[in-house]
Amino acid sequence: MSLTLAEARARSAQVSDVSYDIDLDLRDHAGETFGSTTTLRFTTSAPSTFVELTDARDLVVSVDGRPVEAAYDGRRVGLEDLPVGRPVEVRVEARVPYVSDGDGMHRMTDPVDGETYVSAYLSLDIAQRVFACFDQPDIKATMAVSVAADPRWQVIGNGRVTSSEAGRWVFATTPRLCPSLFVVCAGPWHSVTWEHAGLPFGWHARASLAAELDRDGDELRETTNDCFDHYATLFDEPYPFDSYDQLFGPGHNWGAMETPGCVTYRDEMLPRGRVTDDQRSRRATVIAHEMAHMWFGNLVTMRWWEDTWLNESFADYMGYRVAADGAGFGGTLVVHEATRKPAAYVADERRSTHPVAPAPEDVPDVDSAFTNFDSISYAKGNSCLRQLVTWLGDDDFLAGVNAHLTRHRFGNATLDDLVEALDAASPRDVRGWAEVWLRRTGFDTVVVRRRDDGVPVLVREGVRPHRFSVSALDADGVLVGTRLVDLADEQVPLPEWADLAVVPNSQGETFARLRLDDLSAATVAEHLGDVDDEVTRTVLWAHAFDEVRTGALAPAGFLDLVERHLPGEQRPALVSAVLDRALGPVLTRSTPAAEAPALVDRVAAACRSALAATDDDQVAIALTRGLAATSRDASALLGWLEAGRTDAGVDLDPGLRWSTVARLAALGALDEDAIEAERQRDQTFAGELGAARALAARPTAEAKAAAWATMSAPDVSNRVFEACAQGLWDPERVELCTAYVDAYLADSPAICERRGQGFSLVVGRNAFPALELSPAQRRRLADTLAAGSVPTVLARLWNDQLDDLPDPPQISR
Repeated sequence: MSLTLAEARARSAQVSDVSYDIDLDLRDHAGETFGSTTTLRFTTSAPSTFVELTDARDLVVSVDGRPVEAAYDGRRVGLEDLPVGRPVEVRVEARVPYVSDGDGMHRMTDPVDGETYVSAYLSLDIAQRVFACFDQPDIKATMAVSVAADPRWQVIGNGRVTSSEAGRWVFATTPRLCPSLFVVCAGPWHSVTWEHAGLPFGWHARASLAAELDRDGDELRETTNDCFDHYATLFDEPYPFDSYDQLFGPGHNWGAMETPGCVTYRDEMLPRGRVTDDQRSRRATVIAHEMAHMWFGNLVTMRWWEDTWLNESFADYMGYRVAADGAGFGGTLVVHEATRKPAAYVADERRSTHPVAPAPEDVPDVDSAFTNFDSISYAKGNSCLRQLVTWLGDDDFLAGVNAHLTRHRFGNATLDDLVEALDAASPRDVRGWAEVWLRRTGFDTVVVRRRDDGVPVLVREGVRPHRFSVSALDADGVLVGTRLVDLADEQVPLPEWADLAVVPNSQGETFARLRLDDLSAATVAEHLGDVDDEVTRTVLWAHAFDEVRTGALAPAGFLDLVERHLPGEQRPALVSAVLDRALGPVLTRSTPAAEAPALVDRVAAACRSALAATDDDQVAIALTRGLAATSRDASALLGWLEAGRTDAGVDLDPGLRWSTVARLAALGALDEDAIEAERQRDQTFAGELGAARALAARPTAEAKAAAWATMSAPDVSNRVFEACAQGLWDPERVELCTAYVDAYLADSPAICERRGQGFSLVVGRNAFPALELSPAQRRRLADTLAAGSVPTVLARLWNDQLDDLPDPPQISR
């Protein structure tokens, strides 16, 4: 049972003035457990309460220095007969297990050099897997932390190190934080450090990634400084903590986590070999996103998880904005419009959709809250905020935001608190706006109609006020004009653009489906690639994605667009987005298995044509990745491996090389020995994962059986599980995978019950069968969900997958 809203409200009303002294002993990093000793000081208005500590061994509890026999159920430590109305001190000592799934004190041994790294990766109610605490966001506390570890190591945490002698690190006491924001990362890190704005800054990575961190160090430092300085121009409240470290950590379940003092990122964001401009831009956006959390989430924290959006929507919006305006990575909006926003439209039409800002009662417990870390809370919320800024004006928006941050600094706040601040800063009705945009599910449709005289007319189907750009295209797809319009109940005619194609929301300012008239649709189909403005072009590609999903455009029609317009595309991020869409949802969800090989061949042909047409090396890299995933020319791919570069002159970085190996394995052109030779050639953690994927991709029953056996091992790591799943599922050879689809549906609930939230995310989202499910398998999935025995997080993800299948069976909510 995860913590409920009722329990959290009762406990937060009862306890106050909380502080933690946390002492961790990581010296036995080769063992199964680490030492965790926490001294909690608080005042309580009732004689009984509980603290959380999961899977503790050798538990010892004392109250005001007296040993007590506390009730313990494996997760909650019951505290009775506490003194009321005065400070009490509770000390909890235990041994706590290391984990390999990214939820808790994650331990990883690097195959390159045998070095071990242990890092506390937390979120929601995961702090209790590291130290005893009141594990909820509205009980904030100071944290005084000390860590005993290998003297050769460096330990990084939420604050500055005040002493580090003889293998013991002591950190400055933090300001008031919620438990999920605790962090400790220990190991022989390689570091790049500097001072900026009077604070110590640093970037850290595994020792085996030292060359990569040194390669990118100047850019990472510059990006961090630029984002930091730009936030200083936006927010009145200064950065609220005493240091700013950032660390690439192995095994992270999230893309990154905003823990103050030491932001952690999955270390795939520090790739070996080449770093493309697209990767650099996306990484800068994540850096800016996590930095935004220092104010939204860390300085001011939600009271309960219904206001997840107050963290994530703001950070998502600010991430794209500040990476562009502050750090100089232009074009970040293309990634949002091409990848994340389309996912939000999909999420908003599933049965699981929820308002951006749901009511507290709609998030009854923490497991339910975890499922709301989704495209609604991130991408849709981001899009709604962008619409709010467009509708409200930037000055009024920032005035309201700054009033909110100052009023609630180091405290907790709600949507109503933010709306109150924004409403006071603007003459517009922000409360009314929030009601239709944030408290309701779904989205409007902006329709282009055509009068008899050729004048286009914009019509809203829905209830929300919109302000957005609309652009006109001539018969050759040339942009001839753009204007800002307000669309609500009244239609908006555009007489100056009679007989021209028009594109509503051409700069993506609002969140709405488009429905074009015949003239506009025909012009787009013929000239999409000729549209000069990259954001408008991206909006039109996203419109095509949406039409495939809704059935308005057949997969073959989408491939027509790919073949016609991909060769002229000069934005690498958009090339990648189009290929990811074609080889992702279009292939695995919209295309029958019998037609899958033809789709793959058409994508491969489009990549070859586009490679022949481009002289941009960044575009060529994106296209080569598409070709590596689709080519059937085994001899050519083997030639790539032998030469270390493609016949078009693109060098194989480690990631592209492993993608090529995986494709060759799927074609049956590489056996186990050849894959092992590639692994030996690499000898890194990424190489271990690449080999696992390639072995699973081989088109034999034995290979599929071995992959599932690895995935079923009780202690398999989150990364290995995901890599095997990537290779296991083959949309072109469904018959080879049938038995493992059945095994996946049968075994996953127990796996997730045992491994928890983060692993459930891997199982239900990243490892769901990426191929056509049979009617019997779909019925089995629906029946399993209807039985009600699937763990909450997996049930949400599986229901979403069921909704995304073509013509899903109808089941009750």
